[in-house]
Amino acid sequence: MKNIKRLLCLYFAIIIILSCNNNNSTATAVTTKDSAVATIEIYDSSAKDVISKDATIQIIGTGFKWVEGPVWVPDKQMLLFSDVPNNKIYKWTQADSTQLFLSPSGYTGTQPREGEVGSNGLTLDNKGRLLICQDGNRQIGRLNSSLDSPKASYTAITSNYNSKKYNSPNDITISHDGTIYFTDPIYGLAKGADDPLRELKFEGVFKVDSSGKTSLLIDSISRPNGIALSNDEKILYVASSDDVHSKWYAYRLNNKGNIKSGSVLLDATELKARATVKQGADGFKIDKYGNIFSAGPDGINIISPQGKLIGLIRVYNRRASNCAFNETKDVLYVTATDVVLKIVLH
Repeated sequence: MKNIKRLLCLYFAIIIILSCNNNNSTATAVTTKDSAVATIEIYDSSAKDVISKDATIQIIGTGFKWVEGPVWVPDKQMLLFSDVPNNKIYKWTQADSTQLFLSPSGYTGTQPREGEVGSNGLTLDNKGRLLICQDGNRQIGRLNSSLDSPKASYTAITSNYNSKKYNSPNDITISHDGTIYFTDPIYGLAKGADDPLRELKFEGVFKVDSSGKTSLLIDSISRPNGIALSNDEKILYVASSDDVHSKWYAYRLNNKGNIKSGSVLLDATELKARATVKQGADGFKIDKYGNIFSAGPDGINIISPQGKLIGLIRVYNRRASNCAFNETKDVLYVTATDVVLKIVLH
């Protein structure tokens, strides 16, 4: 009888252990010292103030198809991010791990369509409302409901330029006065540049001012992708993910948020040529020192405001797509193919 009781106790102990492991499967801790997920590379002494070579890297979400467009919500201590092909937005919190937040997130039509259907870049407006690059609907949409009770209902902030539908809005940023900047490459169209549904004959960078007026800022960049403002909002950074000539650009703005001048900040072509994971410049954010943390060749490239590559978060066997900082900018969240990473910088 004693042996049977011991066996039963052992059996239930094993069940409890397995159950705990399963519950934590989306938040497995992975550090730079013992994992092939990612490592930190320092190329310049200035990077040591930005990120530690021993920064802790943790997988906080996995099992997605292609994750993109993360945004941190300070009031909720919550990360939101898109799973583009699955037309969903997910949320992550420390308490509840990863959960579905919103579906459908990018395409709300009833007829099946090809190409990228989901949401992509996300940001918050000055009232804390969620703004969404909706690849499927080909517009910048605003979520009508609160973040506490999200419902798939949207208001189109802008859906066309000169009465022509956008290609597929990709990434977005917003200034303190409410001016929205976004990129519009052809990635969301099923047949790309030759898609019969394409109406604009260029890929643009656009501005929507606080009155709702839309202006074209740039029409000369092939595959405009990531976009962000410098901390003083005097410079607009844009990434081109063109397969052949990928670059990061810096454009100086006037007091109305329009472009005065611009040039290439850093050419990603050579970086891509020698990279293991060969991809162009993608989504990015700006740290508290003004450095660019950009998805690109081999992971998250850390670029100084002067255009020097000072470090790299090397992500193995996956394509990094974008990233987002928390409110104090000491934690970075990275979207990469099918996983989301949390990186405590120091």
